[in-house]
Amino acid sequence: MDESRTTGPNRPGGQAPRLSVGFILARHFTLNAFANFVDVLRLAADEGDRSRPIRCEWSVLSDTMNPIPSSSGVVVEPQERLGDPGKFDYIAVVGGLISEVGNLSPDYLRYLQRAAAAKVPLVGVCTGAFILHRAGLMDGYRCCVSWFHHTDFLERFDGLQPVSDQIFIIDRDRLTCPGGASAAHLAAFLVERHLGKAQATKSLHIMMINGAEGGEAPQPSPSLDFNTSDPLVRKALLLAQQSLDAPLSVGQIARHLGITKRSLERHFESALATSPRAAFMEMRLSLARHMVETSGKSFAAIAVECGFSDSAHFSRRFRQRFAVTPSEFRRSVPALEE
Repeated sequence: MDESRTTGPNRPGGQAPRLSVGFILARHFTLNAFANFVDVLRLAADEGDRSRPIRCEWSVLSDTMNPIPSSSGVVVEPQERLGDPGKFDYIAVVGGLISEVGNLSPDYLRYLQRAAAAKVPLVGVCTGAFILHRAGLMDGYRCCVSWFHHTDFLERFDGLQPVSDQIFIIDRDRLTCPGGASAAHLAAFLVERHLGKAQATKSLHIMMINGAEGGEAPQPSPSLDFNTSDPLVRKALLLAQQSLDAPLSVGQIARHLGITKRSLERHFESALATSPRAAFMEMRLSLARHMVETSGKSFAAIAVECGFSDSAHFSRRFRQRFAVTPSEFRRSVPALEE
């Protein structure tokens, strides 16, 4: 740690932080990933929830000091201009929309290259790994990307094999994670490395995350009864899962994936021996059965949440699939007989 680092007015006794992170936010970055990462630092930095940057400090860096829009439209104001990357222990690049990967300004790219030359470890969060690779800073390194973007990575970047079955990867001075909750776990890893396990655990507990996960922990993927390694099928299943209450047509999902409906049907037949339409209906009915069994909600409410036009349509489909009506099935569940 650089002992000459300036101490802030809220840092008692001139105490220098033991962990310092500079953030570069790509245009349309993922707000959730950034917030998870920085909140772990914030909560570890001080006692309780007082947010003073005592043990940790962080800063959003900028080439222009213009506000930076996230993919959700929420805007973040930078805190300082690009300067000496050596003042930070890590430089973290938070990506977001894939379409923005190639749009990071040359000033940012030069800054990242200077950081790498100065041996400052680089962190890629969400599609930040894509940005680091595009800047020529991931050659010879393993990197972690979301399984949802695995195919996108292979299509856009040569010379690197992404890993998409772990929540983060530490490969020497490159640290990468696919975003979401994995950003919190990667930040907790850094907090534990620099401040100790107690501070990392404290941050995660306050954020209601049950314990730190190691990088080798598997990425969550659709919790379905379908098991396939076909990335297009997995993406289609995830899209369907995310819109169960307002089901997308097979054609809509195919267009979202940039392929034809017939091509998607061939992938499903090859991977799962079924059609996309049948698989999506199975997902809706499986969720409906779970809700009938465990929730006590009305059948009309369950029908709406599972994307059926009305309770009669829901009941008809349910009986076709499970050979009983929803009411008969609910009566057979002891916990719900009362």
